[in-house]
Amino acid sequence: MLKIVMDTAGDLPSGWQEKYDIDLIPINIIHNGQNYLQGIDIHYDDFYRIMETSDVLPSTSQPTPYQFVDFYRKIAKPEDTVLSIHVTEKLSGTMDSARKAVEELKGELNIIPFDSASGTICMGMMAREAREMDRAGKTIENILARLDVIRRQMELVFTVDTLKFASMSGRVKHLQFALASMLNVKPIIELKNGLLEMGEKVRSRNKSIDLLIEKMRKKFNGQRIIIGVLHAHDPQSGIELMEKVICQLNCTEAIFSEISISLAAHFGPGTLGLAAYPE
Repeated sequence: MLKIVMDTAGDLPSGWQEKYDIDLIPINIIHNGQNYLQGIDIHYDDFYRIMETSDVLPSTSQPTPYQFVDFYRKIAKPEDTVLSIHVTEKLSGTMDSARKAVEELKGELNIIPFDSASGTICMGMMAREAREMDRAGKTIENILARLDVIRRQMELVFTVDTLKFASMSGRVKHLQFALASMLNVKPIIELKNGLLEMGEKVRSRNKSIDLLIEKMRKKFNGQRIIIGVLHAHDPQSGIELMEKVICQLNCTEAIFSEISISLAAHFGPGTLGLAAYPE
């Protein structure tokens, strides 16, 4: 049996975990010295309550190799193959922890760690493709080849409502933050080669949203795409973005999801994003 694992730096729309039989290993959320497991003892409402009421932002850390070993042993049997899909190793140590666990379990479990080179809904879409291919009788080699194609073709862009949280988390250099704050700009942030880079800066929320869509239009140039529409604690803006996406892009499917806590911890509520790849 193929077991599909994903860490919670990735996102799954409501119902996907059960429908596609995906096992989730939680990211650690740390606040005021207390460690929480995302989706187990801290949820979205708890997290945003902390962000709104505390002067200290929550931080995140990858699952430890020990947590991975314990998790793999709980979800898999020796005859299973485990496909373990994770957030880009250029932004997190999660892949390194998974690899160390694989070494420890060599000869006991067959585990294949896969670097998504991204995060958020990109990982969820990869996990779904893997399960659909598995149910269609494809081999693990077929599945890995397809995931590699998706990884290379995936485009992820988003915009933040404010740079306050990015500055506090250290994801944006303080000079960039100071200059952007004075100008009150809304930056576009792109994932390039597994790293987050600040792109164009515009002066209004509407312009930043239009620019997200325009980037997708230029990237795919009329191709039919599967697209994820993401929001951080702002479903109404997410719905409005999704309506524009459906009208303006050639979408085979548009998927709606909330941005993972691990990303929202760095970029804050109001963040909006798009992730897409060709059909």
